[in-house]
Amino acid sequence: MTKKILFLALFVLASVAIKAQHLYPFRGAVENGYSFWLYTPNGYTDTVAKPLVIFLHGRSLCGNNLERVRRYGPLNALDMGMHIDAVVLAPQSPGAWKPDKVWRVVDWVEQRYAIDTNRIYVLGMSLGGYGTIDLTAAFPSKIAAAMALCGGGTSRDLCPLNGVPLWILHGTADRAVGIGQSQRVVDAMNNCGDTNRLIWTRLQGMNHGQLVYAFYMHETYDWLFSHSLTDKGRPVNRKFKLTPSNMNRSVYRSIREGNKIIVHSSAPKVALLDKEARPEVASNDTSVVEENPTATVATNKTSTASSKYYTVKKGDNLGSIARKNHTTVKKLCQLNGINTNTTLKIGRKLRVK
Repeated sequence: MTKKILFLALFVLASVAIKAQHLYPFRGAVENGYSFWLYTPNGYTDTVAKPLVIFLHGRSLCGNNLERVRRYGPLNALDMGMHIDAVVLAPQSPGAWKPDKVWRVVDWVEQRYAIDTNRIYVLGMSLGGYGTIDLTAAFPSKIAAAMALCGGGTSRDLCPLNGVPLWILHGTADRAVGIGQSQRVVDAMNNCGDTNRLIWTRLQGMNHGQLVYAFYMHETYDWLFSHSLTDKGRPVNRKFKLTPSNMNRSVYRSIREGNKIIVHSSAPKVALLDKEARPEVASNDTSVVEENPTATVATNKTSTASSKYYTVKKGDNLGSIARKNHTTVKKLCQLNGINTNTTLKIGRKLRVK
C-alpha cells in the first residue's frame, strides 16, 4: 500500500512538473499526428483557460529534430524574452502540412490543458503559410483568426476561408514563393463571395525571409487575440498595421538585446507605426514551390471583381493560353506566381486578367 501511495504521489508530482514547464517537447505522443513543442505562459494553471496559438513552420524547419522548430517564429521569440499570454503549440512536419494531422494534435492538447476553445489561432510562414490556409479552410468553425505569411493554399475548396478573420501578407519582392500564390487564394475567396473578413497586405519591396519579423512583433499576437468565435458576426479587426515600416530588423534586435515585449491575451493594443525604415536582413527559409522572380503587384487595392480565369486543356501551353486571352506569357506568370518552365496540369485554373 505504501509503495502504491508513493507511486501515485510521484506520478502527480511529475504531472504537475510537466504542466509547470514553460516549454516541453512531445515526440510521438499523438497517433497519426505530429511531434510538437508546447509552451505554457507564466501563471498557467488548469483552472483558467488560455488561448491557443498554433505555429506552422516553413520548409527549412521540416524533419524529425524538434530543436529545428525553435530556430525562428514564436518559440524563438519566447526564447529571446517575449512573453505571450497563451498556450503555444508548434508541431513539426516531416515535409507537408496535413490539416487532419494538425487537428489531432490540437484535440490532444485540448483534452489535457486548459484551452479557451473560442480563441484558437493559427499562423505560419512559407510552407507554414500554405498550412495555415489549408487548416483554416478545413476547420473554419474552430479557428478564431488566422495569419498566413508568404504562402499560398492547396485546398480544393477555399470558400470556407470567407467565414474566418484572415490576414494574408506577402512581399512583392519574394523570389522563393511568388506573390501570385497568395493572390490566387485571394481571388478564389473573391469568387466565393463576401470577403469582408479578409485583410490582404502586399508588402512593397519585402522579400521572402523578411516576413519572419512578424513573429517578433506584439501587433501580430494582439491582432490574433482581438478575435473570438463568440464575436457577433465574427468581424475582422482592421485597427492593426503590419508594414515595411514596422516589420524590420529593429524589432528582432530589440528582443535580442533584452527589451521585454509582453503580449496580454486579454488586452489587445493598437499598433503604432514607426518612421519609415527599410527591412535589412532575411531568414534563409525557402519552400519548394512554384517561383516567380519577376512578380510584382501594386501596393494599393486591386480590383478583383474583373479577374478572369482560364482552365488548362490538353495541348495548352503558356504561349497558346496567352494568345487565346489577348495577353502575354510574362503577364500570365506574374498573375499566377509561376515561371515559363512551370508544367501546366490539365484542369488547372490560371488567372488571365
